[in-house]
Amino acid sequence: MLCEKVIGKLHDFDMSKKSVEYVDIEWHEAFKKIHKKTTDHGTEIGIRMDDSVLTTGLVQGDVIYEDETTLIVVNTPPCEIIRIFLLPGHEKMAAKVCYEIGNRHAPLFWGAENTFITIYNEPMLVMLQKIHGVKAEKETAKLDFDQRISASIHNHHH
Repeated sequence: MLCEKVIGKLHDFDMSKKSVEYVDIEWHEAFKKIHKKTTDHGTEIGIRMDDSVLTTGLVQGDVIYEDETTLIVVNTPPCEIIRIFLLPGHEKMAAKVCYEIGNRHAPLFWGAENTFITIYNEPMLVMLQKIHGVKAEKETAKLDFDQRISASIHNHHH
């Protein structure tokens, strides 16, 4: 089966008479046009998106296939992240945090209550922990692509 476009969000569909199958799209795959995947029900699918996926990505809850009995929906599984806290009185360090993360071409997201989130890697965590007035912790969490600050998300590292 071939999925070629996002046809809506899961919450907009009547699921009472349909089976919902989820396909995992990792954060670093979200902006790729072509995938070969298997859903959580074992259905093999091909995904071939147009260029719009390069800016919007495939994100949690995107419906990419519908027929009389089935919906196929994107699931973005949890991944290792760094949650970055600005300590009281050090709010201006947000500029340094954003600069350092951007300088490493890493994705950046808004977190809850004046925090930032980026993808985990050990050198990034160590660097962030050395910034005065900043606390950085490794966690596992689902990324909310609606909270992204970066214009695009890609897997580019120096």
